[in-house]
Amino acid sequence: MTIKRNLYGLDRGQLEALFQEIGLQAFRGRQMMKWIYHQGITDFTAMTDLPLSARQWLAESCCLELPQIHERFLSKDGTVKWLLHVAAGDLVEMVLIPDKGRNTLCVSSQVGCVLDCSFCSTGKQGFNGNLSAQEIVGQIAIANAYLAAKSEVVTNVVLMGMGEPLLNFDPMLAATNIMIDDHAFGLSKRRVTVSTAGVVPGIQKLQQHTDVSLAISLHAPTDELRNVLVPINKKYPIAELMDACREYVEHLGPARKLVIEYTLMRGVNDQTQHAKALAKLLSSLRCKVNLIPFNPFPGSGYERPIDSDIYAFQTLLMKAGFVTLVRTTRGDDINAACGQLVGMVDDRTRRQSRYRQRLAQQISAVEVV
Repeated sequence: MTIKRNLYGLDRGQLEALFQEIGLQAFRGRQMMKWIYHQGITDFTAMTDLPLSARQWLAESCCLELPQIHERFLSKDGTVKWLLHVAAGDLVEMVLIPDKGRNTLCVSSQVGCVLDCSFCSTGKQGFNGNLSAQEIVGQIAIANAYLAAKSEVVTNVVLMGMGEPLLNFDPMLAATNIMIDDHAFGLSKRRVTVSTAGVVPGIQKLQQHTDVSLAISLHAPTDELRNVLVPINKKYPIAELMDACREYVEHLGPARKLVIEYTLMRGVNDQTQHAKALAKLLSSLRCKVNLIPFNPFPGSGYERPIDSDIYAFQTLLMKAGFVTLVRTTRGDDINAACGQLVGMVDDRTRRQSRYRQRLAQQISAVEVV
């Protein structure tokens, strides 16, 4: 049996090359994109401006298939979470956050995550593979189909779901190309954000190919603390990361900023000395700061900060000249909040028990200078 090629996830250049391979003009790829993404047509025989021979070949050799929906959850605040079947029977999550006409989709790029950040539930399940470009793009198509009943579409995409996007570079890049292509989803490059925990070579490579927005999951102002919270910092320390960030924001141009994501954990990184150190660290970087109160999950070992500490932290950064927002927790009743995306999977690596044993010792040994 011949396996058909799934055309979701092929960007404009790839679709143009596909048609050239069968002896047709490149512009046929652009025509197809409009059928798929503008008209929502997935029946090749209905794509009437394509030659009949091309439609017949497409029907025989290609397909347009989305990830299968395993389950959908609706939060009391309107947030929607989907569990999706992907290759090899794994499950991943995507989260839609509606807010006053703005529909932000949090997209997964991997099954689990290899980076093992100590405060994120996704990393506790281990890593089980990369998503294909069509599986990343398919998440937007599924969300748009859901929103069609309200005559709405996804307006913003953040690759902040399960996984580290820059460790799945080629599929991630193809997917973001489709997101910002006027022949496809037509999103502004300002409204497509790639989030990274600090994969410096990936940031440098991203700069060579695109100018979508970039968010840095920082979470600590010093190497000593960040080594505990975000272990990849041991390979790419803060100074190296900040250099890459400054280069990327210059690449974006003077009107745009990077986003710094900073998860606040009670007694860990939420005190005045941490805020002062963060302001000093970011002083030479054109950025805005999103503060994210920690969203608890079983066995995490961390707690949400008290409100007074959250707003004292925000106030200090604002006085230092940074646009600083406190992210409202959304979807926590369905485990869809930031840091809670874990899916219905077991902890394949059984790391949680040893995590909890060493965390207290590591954190207590860290002091912010």
